[in-house]
Parts: sequence; structure tokens; C-alpha cells
Amino acid sequence: MNKPIIIPPYLKKGDLIGITCPASYLDAYKTKDCIKTLQKWGFEVMVGKTVGSHSKNYFSADDEHRLQELQAMLDSKDIKAILFGRGGYGMSRIIDRLDFSLFKKNPKWLIGFSDLTVMHNHLHRRIHVASIHGPMAGAFMPSKGMKKKLASLYDCITGQPIQMSMKSHRLNQFGSSHGQLVGGNLAILAHLIGTPSDIDTKGKILFIEDVGEHIYQIDRMMIQLKRSGKLSALAGLVVGGFTDIKDTDRPFGKTIEEVIKEAVSAYDYPVAFGFPVSHAHENLSVKIGIEYQLEVSKMGTHLSEI
Repeated sequence: MNKPIIIPPYLKKGDLIGITCPASYLDAYKTKDCIKTLQKWGFEVMVGKTVGSHSKNYFSADDEHRLQELQAMLDSKDIKAILFGRGGYGMSRIIDRLDFSLFKKNPKWLIGFSDLTVMHNHLHRRIHVASIHGPMAGAFMPSKGMKKKLASLYDCITGQPIQMSMKSHRLNQFGSSHGQLVGGNLAILAHLIGTPSDIDTKGKILFIEDVGEHIYQIDRMMIQLKRSGKLSALAGLVVGGFTDIKDTDRPFGKTIEEVIKEAVSAYDYPVAFGFPVSHAHENLSVKIGIEYQLEVSKMGTHLSEI
């Protein structure tokens, strides 16, 4: 039985959104388009000191300063949503030191993807609060598909029911199911196995995406999920984009899609490829922890919030 999920209040005009970088460094100028967009939507914006900080290394600041700023935003009653600036790496270094007691009393939407899969999974497993897998502040700059990407984020934070339709794929596995949507970056999902942020996937719709890996590494991660029992009792699997994927000099011998299909070939739940979530231009927002209906047929795939 899936545990009930707390759904934070949806945003309305005048609400305050905080921007912070709990992982890697982000130049402040890369948030200008984001701030303008959020203000155009009618929201107030507060930018943390970790954005465009004077850090000289990979992280936006040292662990202690990243932790303190995120903790303050989690605790704040004025901030109604937290938009993360950038992923990269760093969330898992501070996640176990965060105190969610005040956050749980006054929940808010946390928005991000990639390395922020750590936060999404921790919220789902430990705190039981819904969150949003969507573009971060550094990704608001003009690019292909930006209008659609931002529209989906706006729909998520203002409470519009999410519905997505995808074309049929030759490796899709037909079927119908429903369950809470969980998942995110595949490398991070594998990284979290055995930790307090590891998720229970039983009876849930899992979605995955990744970037910059070799095909054999994707195979290794899928085997890790399979051996740890993450794939055996799913309600469904939805496969997003795998971008900038590389092969070895001696070819692995399978495509990314074939690698993933092989890992779940023994199971009879619906499997859909082509989910519009990725590190590339197509990265639409979805609410994690919310119940969805998944329909996969020869006509295509439809994922709709229940």
C-alpha cells in the first residue's frame, strides 16, 4: 500500500519563490531569464547567496553554506516554492543533515531535476511530500522548446492536472496501470540504493532519464535496479531521454532502448519509451508522488494525473 502523499499548496500570484544552488556552481547571469519569467507570471523572487557566489571550486559554496541556505528556505513560512538553480553534484553531501520538521508542517513545492533526484526521492521516501521534476533556474534561457517547457512548469505549480501523450515506439510494452509517479535521473537512482533516500518502487510508475553516460554504464545501472528489486513490482516504466550517450571503442552491441527493454523483459507491466523528460530541449515538468494513469497501446502512450 502506497503511503499518502502530502501535496503542497499550489502557487498564486504574489507568492514568493526562492532560488538556491545546493549543488554545483551557477553564474548569476544565467538566472536573469528565470527571474523575469517568474515575475511575469506574477510571483515574487528571492535569490540566495549560493547563486553566483564567489566559490572557486565545483560547488556553489562549501557544504555548510549550501546546507544553511537551503535549510532557511525550507523553514521559511514566506517562501512558497524553492526552485533549484542547477544540478551537477552535491545534494547527497548535505541531504542527511537537513531538518524537515518545519517543512512538513508548511510544505512547499521543490523544483528541479538531475542531481536533485536525491531530494525528490528523499521527500517521497522519508517526508511523504510531493515535488516537481522540472527545469531549474539556469535552464530558462531561450532555447528550442522553451515555451512548451515553461508552460508545463507553470501548469504544475499552479495546480493544473498533468496530461502527456507520446507516439508509439517499437519497443513499447502495451498495458494499462496506475500508481504514484517516482523516479528521475537513472545514475542518481542507482546511487541512492541502500541509503535513507532509496525509494520503494512497488506498485509505482517509475520514470528514468540520463545524460553523458556510456551504454555499458546504463546497462550496469539497469542491472543494479533489477538486482535490488526495483524493477520487479512496478506498475509501469516510462523512459525519458538519454542524451549525449557514448559507446565504447568496441561497441556494446545494443541501443539504449534495447538495454532498458532487456532489463524489464521478464515483467508484464506497461513500458513506454519517448517520455518528454530529459537533459535536452524536451524536458516537461511532472509532479512526483502524485497518482497517474498510464495507458500504452499501439496508438501511443498517455500519462494523465488522476
